[in-house]
Amino acid sequence: MTYRPPSPYAPPRRPRRPALPRPPRRGRLTRRGRLALLLGAVLTVTAGVAVPLLLTHDEPVAEQPRTLLVPEGWRAGQVYRAVDRALHLPDGTARRTATAPGVLPLPATAGGNPEGYLFPATYPVLSTTTPEALLRFMADTAGKHYGTARIAEGARAHGLSVYETVVAASIVQAEADNPEDMAKVARVVHNRLARGMPLQMDSTLHYGLGRTTVDTSHADMKSGSPYNTYARKGLPPTPIGNPGDEALDAVIRPADGDWLYFVTVAPGDTRFTADYAVHQANVAEFNANRAAEKR
Repeated sequence: MTYRPPSPYAPPRRPRRPALPRPPRRGRLTRRGRLALLLGAVLTVTAGVAVPLLLTHDEPVAEQPRTLLVPEGWRAGQVYRAVDRALHLPDGTARRTATAPGVLPLPATAGGNPEGYLFPATYPVLSTTTPEALLRFMADTAGKHYGTARIAEGARAHGLSVYETVVAASIVQAEADNPEDMAKVARVVHNRLARGMPLQMDSTLHYGLGRTTVDTSHADMKSGSPYNTYARKGLPPTPIGNPGDEALDAVIRPADGDWLYFVTVAPGDTRFTADYAVHQANVAEFNANRAAEKR
């Protein structure tokens, strides 16, 4: 699907010289038209795959775009820092821009919080790109991915709103050790919500505490944060990162299973179970592995 970025992406208009008579010729794009086409021909895909740009080689464009990669799962704070660096702006500029009222096209349910709506992809950047244009581009892209009938129907099938589906997808993105496990993690989320069990996800707890780690203490679990899903039932109030299409698909099409627990014992070894005693044994193995890593 072709998406045409906002006008700040386009290069400044050059003064035109007086038109001179010239023989007729076949239609062709001007240099300015090629650049507009280049920037308008973005087909957003999951992070790690560059956004395709339509280029013509018979005439060079005025400026070769640079790229900004936003990986799946990055938190909004990480995106803001990357935007500031890519556009050579003072620290905090992108954050202030994104959180200013009315700048980004966010759903009302987001309450003005861009988290979850800075869609992971590879974006073209020019010297004329503004933070408003780039961040709006990301939010517009998220809106296109989340606003399909397929997502709406999938959300309703599980008793969720689209926004809640994005929240759940952000948890799946953070918790799954690899893409193959996403559908299983999503099933654990659905099973726990259906049973009225707290999600007990470390990823939400650490998001609320403003840190990234895999270690959770008993003191952490007593945190009063609304993101403490050990102490609070249901989904956290907002996404905890910006999920990609795979995580979103996992939430609307989870794997079949009765699992209520999972733990990544070692890289590539995530174990799912409905038996609490088995889960405790798996956790003990995880803790032993972590202790060995720290020695």
